[in-house]
Amino acid sequence: MPSKVADCLRTTELEPAERAALDQGTTIRRGQGYTLRTAPSPPYTEGPSPAASRSMAARGLPAVPLELRRRAVRMVAEARDDYPNETTDLQAVTEKLRIGSREALRNWLKQHEIDAGTCPGTTSEESAQLKALKDENAELKRSNAVLEATAPFFVAGLDRPTHTLVAFIDEHWARCGGVEPICRLYQSERCRAE
Repeated sequence: MPSKVADCLRTTELEPAERAALDQGTTIRRGQGYTLRTAPSPPYTEGPSPAASRSMAARGLPAVPLELRRRAVRMVAEARDDYPNETTDLQAVTEKLRIGSREALRNWLKQHEIDAGTCPGTTSEESAQLKALKDENAELKRSNAVLEATAPFFVAGLDRPTHTLVAFIDEHWARCGGVEPICRLYQSERCRAE
């Protein structure tokens, strides 16, 4: 809170609870026609917040480090006899390690069982290979689109004036996925022709 606002609030008539909250550094909001309200600051917790975890996952980053995931799975396996069912076992490990949710740990455990071959499903390695193949397929489709769009232009010859090449790129850059693929193809065709 800016110091001028805090000083102004200190000099106004406040109830004892509001003054104590202000002195502790708690945010005090003052609305027009409303009394002062205190909003306690959120408690400090180690690790990323759930919102940060979601945003990290959305960006493709692991919200929880791989080593912590492995440790959690090991702890669940070691503590199975100590708890009456899997849910309480998962909850205990989740609380000990301060992992965001029990369901996340359940998913890690299931993926571990799939990777170990004790449960049917797609292994992590197969998922990585599938992702790589999909990426490669998408790149090949982009390359084919560039070739289809530029073939008639290059068949007519590579010794064209620069303004003709620029006009062609302006016309076809969106379909080809940008200017770079067209320029790479043009450069490779020129090298092959020489």
